Amino acid sequence: MQRSYNTVDPIRLEVYRHLFTALAEEMGAALKGAAYSPNIKERRDYSCALFDSAARVVAMGDHMPVHLGAMPMSVTAALEELGPLDSGDVVMLNDPFRGGTHLPDITLVMPVFGEHESPLAYLAVRAHHSDVGGMTAGSMPLAREIYQEGLRIPPVRLIAAGARSEDIWRLLLANVRTPHERAGDLAAQIGCLSVGEKRLRELVMRNGESEVRAAMNDLVAYGERMLESALALIPPGTYHAEDALEDDGFGNGPLWIRLSLHISPQGITADFTGSAPQTSGGVNAVASITVSCVRYVVRCIAEAVLGQSLPAGGGAMSALNVITPEGSIVNALPPASVAAGNVETSQRITDVLFAAFAQALPDIVLADSQGTMNNLTLGGIDPRSGLPFAYYETMGGGMGASPSSDGLSGVHVHMSNSLNTPIEALEHAYPVRITHYSLRRGSGGAGAHRGGDGIRRDIHLLTDMDVSILSERRTIPPHGVQGGASGAPGENIVVRPNGETALPSKTTFRASKDDVLSVRSPGGGGCGV
Repeated sequence: MQRSYNTVDPIRLEVYRHLFTALAEEMGAALKGAAYSPNIKERRDYSCALFDSAARVVAMGDHMPVHLGAMPMSVTAALEELGPLDSGDVVMLNDPFRGGTHLPDITLVMPVFGEHESPLAYLAVRAHHSDVGGMTAGSMPLAREIYQEGLRIPPVRLIAAGARSEDIWRLLLANVRTPHERAGDLAAQIGCLSVGEKRLRELVMRNGESEVRAAMNDLVAYGERMLESALALIPPGTYHAEDALEDDGFGNGPLWIRLSLHISPQGITADFTGSAPQTSGGVNAVASITVSCVRYVVRCIAEAVLGQSLPAGGGAMSALNVITPEGSIVNALPPASVAAGNVETSQRITDVLFAAFAQALPDIVLADSQGTMNNLTLGGIDPRSGLPFAYYETMGGGMGASPSSDGLSGVHVHMSNSLNTPIEALEHAYPVRITHYSLRRGSGGAGAHRGGDGIRRDIHLLTDMDVSILSERRTIPPHGVQGGASGAPGENIVVRPNGETALPSKTTFRASKDDVLSVRSPGGGGCGV
């Protein structure tokens, strides 16, 4: 059924669309400039968003899709558990079962008040912290339950009426390996909220609060109209797809993700019934991750069929219905470990969604991209300072080819939108040396259009340290489409004086000084023959 909408001035709407998006982008720029850790400052592993007074997404920065699609659930959880927020409050949380993604992603939420008693809007920022405690440095271990992965934070007021809770602050910093870095990154997050608040108040001063409120509402409604228009251009029907995670790190696998995708002009239902039960290892995805994946893919498809971009918030996406069986790998329940659900399972959910849409829109959907984030964490004592360090990065790889072009090489794809850590920043901050960094030429799948190539990065360890790797597509390669060849699978290798040893896709171990870790990311699938 078509909804009715008020007629709005399209020029006015486009102006506000860019103003609100610029606000979120400036928040991200402020965070990047003030952050301490290379993961946030260099890799840009963060996301910022603006929500209206009803906690609907109005605008997002060009940041991390897996963060942004899940962030509305964190804002809702903060409001439901803490009740109405007051001026000067800042809520902190990272609980994956309350709209979070995994424990290193700490979200801050702040209300912005105008002349009314109810908030004008909410601002939110999510950033991946390189350590939040847990059994290994970097808080991305091969774990069996969430308690091993780090400090789990329900919605709490980190700042109340403008005053920081020193008890919560000290409790958090006492449970991490790098308190100085964590304090700096959290302060940068608080600062970026202040930047967003300042810009929003400037808009209100120029245009009036009622006008700004109306513009936010109109922009959400515009996103809904665009999605409805896109649905009318997608062939209706029910499409089935499935793909598997290779394993959970404890010998369980393959772990299947199964999807029935029902498309009609009235809406889209993504039903994941039949997916594997939640498992021992950390590849379990919480419901917010799966919803985030669906929002991302639907937005990509809608923009492709319309030939234009949706508003940065994408609308409320009320036309989407996501069915995720409780206790499954796509809707895990406590105390499941979830560190890799955010980074690895999200990529496979995305692959399955695109595979289903490809049946309806074969001339639009690209082949599988690398399908992993190649997560690497390192931690120990830096011999240069005698202090603990914790490092985390993800690595780009090959993008899948499309029916009209080759895939890009060495890039982060789909649910990741971060950067590869520059060699100079990595060697400056940590006791490592990069001895090899290049594209894996020829790793992209062959076809009329070739898949993009993966990356090889060799890291020489200059001291003993703990290592964790969470990766996928090491045995099951990224698939091609329309007869295109699969991309080359990735590899994890440790090089020691006695030779090379292949590492599992998921592992945690103690490495020795002068070990060389070689992470080689997959290529993308090819398209056509």
